[in-house]
Amino acid sequence: MSWLPSSDPVLGDPQSCDALELVIVPRTRDLGDGFEVRRALPHGRRQMVGPFIFFDHFGPVQFIAGKGMDVRPHPHIGLATVTYLFDGSIMHRDSEGNIQEIQPGAMNLMTAGRGIAHSERTPDVLRRDGQKMLGLQSWIALPAGSEEIAPSFQHYSAESLPVVSDRGFTARIIAGSAFGATSPVTMVSPWFYTEVTAQAGVSLPLDPDHEERAIYVVDGEIEIAGERYEQARLLIFRPGDRITVKVLKPTRMMFLGGDALEGPRHIWWNFVSSSQERIEQAKQDWKSGRFAHVPNEHEFIPLPE
Repeated sequence: MSWLPSSDPVLGDPQSCDALELVIVPRTRDLGDGFEVRRALPHGRRQMVGPFIFFDHFGPVQFIAGKGMDVRPHPHIGLATVTYLFDGSIMHRDSEGNIQEIQPGAMNLMTAGRGIAHSERTPDVLRRDGQKMLGLQSWIALPAGSEEIAPSFQHYSAESLPVVSDRGFTARIIAGSAFGATSPVTMVSPWFYTEVTAQAGVSLPLDPDHEERAIYVVDGEIEIAGERYEQARLLIFRPGDRITVKVLKPTRMMFLGGDALEGPRHIWWNFVSSSQERIEQAKQDWKSGRFAHVPNEHEFIPLPE
């Protein structure tokens, strides 16, 4: 999935919870065939939460038989992508030769570093039969000194990630540490990402030890300090405060964040870098065909003009 700069609505600040810095209502885009994306980051008021610099909520969408997702090969630099599904399946192929069917609950971390190209398509069997799709895609900006590391891909099935369950809630630790458990995923800077599902009446803490923290409400409704927040909201919190999340009805949400990077990043299309000159180089590299090709792919997304 790709991003290009656009104007951002400036949204209201929260009124009563001093620990809550910003509430972002994602803007919705239709990418075609009814495939909707809600984009929470980057935002005019906030570029990153920890190293999370891009946050898309896509679906739910129902593909009829014979139709599917077809994101042709495209490039990335200076970031790592996380594709996380609740429903459906995506076939990932990249220029390092990795081929992986991404399924619900699995962690898939593609580190672009100095440059990678990949495609994202509906697997053949699901294209034949049709499928429902719902998920999230995030970009993790790489820290200074690691922006040009070698590209790589990590996959962990849902069964291999730690899960913490207690009365009325379940948390899957996708990356980093939460609820006393740690994901096996290797990271180049400290960040965390956790899927939490909870029943009405449950109260949960948001770990105060992480420098920057946010909650994205995928579906359901929660209450924090007497204020209610419904689905498709990104709640960004100030550092250090103890946060208690009260669940008002069955809810799925993502806890995310990590250490702040040392400075802002330039973003253009699929490129992220601390250097504008590096982005200009990446533009020319893609336009001139200098990125490695994705094996057995014969299409590509041209550089936007």
